Amino acid sequence: MKIRVRFSKQGMMKFIGHLDMVRYFQKVHRRADLDVVYSEGFSPHQKMSFASPLSVGLLSRGEYYDLEVASSMSSKEMIQRMNEQNVEGVEVLSFKLLPDGAKNCMSIVAAADYLVHGNFNAEKVQDFLSQKEIQVLKKTKKSEKIVDIRPMIYEMNTTDEGLYMKVAQGSAANLKPDLVIRSLFDFMNEEVPGNIVYERLDMYCLEGEQLISLDAVGEEIIKH
Repeated sequence: MKIRVRFSKQGMMKFIGHLDMVRYFQKVHRRADLDVVYSEGFSPHQKMSFASPLSVGLLSRGEYYDLEVASSMSSKEMIQRMNEQNVEGVEVLSFKLLPDGAKNCMSIVAAADYLVHGNFNAEKVQDFLSQKEIQVLKKTKKSEKIVDIRPMIYEMNTTDEGLYMKVAQGSAANLKPDLVIRSLFDFMNEEVPGNIVYERLDMYCLEGEQLISLDAVGEEIIKH
């Protein structure tokens, strides 16, 4: 059985890195007595695959990983079991059975949306978006190059809480929210405030030409 787990990461847990989160959930699975499937070979490990890793320092309401289990109780029961073992700042939000042949979440992520907490000028944001091109210097581990990020910004608007954006994410194109914010403040000839807080809201995959939440794939396990 392939399961997709959605969880939130809040508070001080934003400082815990991706690899530590993988190890953290492996322990939660054992303590919650999940019937997890292990790989074969000299060093067996739990069969799990995370979607796009969250950068250290970011909050999230929509993190995902896929997990293989040999058997399962109802989704409600499994969520309760896991949350009883979770520390403050981590909460399992959904536990869904994936259909046969479903691709793992890491390979299908195409977009993510973020809330950037802070005060933003709606008019300046729209002026920024109205540019035909937004060229930035994008650095990777191996190189630096000028990239037009405008096609990778799908939505962007101000809200009561801050700035909402939906951007490309995944293997085909990957745009980090802090790069968008740096570009926005460069455009406004202002320094990026030091108190900005980033929060990932959800991740999306493509179904046809439409972006749908990773949480929309699969169904809850109901047992009476």
